[in-house]
Amino acid sequence: MSTDRTRPAGRRDRSGPRSVPPQRSRRLQPHRPQRPHQWFAERLLAVLSGQRPVHWMLGHTIGEAYDQLAELAPSTPLGAVRGSRPVLRHCRGAQPATGVVEAFASITAGDRVRAMAFRLEQGPDQRWRCAAVELGGERLTAGAPGPR
Repeated sequence: MSTDRTRPAGRRDRSGPRSVPPQRSRRLQPHRPQRPHQWFAERLLAVLSGQRPVHWMLGHTIGEAYDQLAELAPSTPLGAVRGSRPVLRHCRGAQPATGVVEAFASITAGDRVRAMAFRLEQGPDQRWRCAAVELGGERLTAGAPGPR
């Protein structure tokens, strides 16, 4: 048995721990929370592609937006194309007035790219809610079929 207490039991060589150069690590960026329009774009995509039920947006919409989503969601206007699950490519937003964000997003599924625009309004409780949604230049209204 070894009398050297710094060496692990069973180690037979006499050298100490080797000096290993530190690995180059990427600078860790501080975690920035998603902006409201990015968060809503992901949620709207999940509902309009059939990945999530429409009631997932309950409490996150105002006015007729929820009713519109409830009628549109079953047709999955942003559904998968030839087995390719839709993915959010880009999402940008502008704030035309205090408490309002108008955003647009591009969504891709396979070789197909779709556009989505939506409006968020901030309530007195400081929560953001979706007030309107448009796809590919056509307004999504209750009773009208979505673009294909």
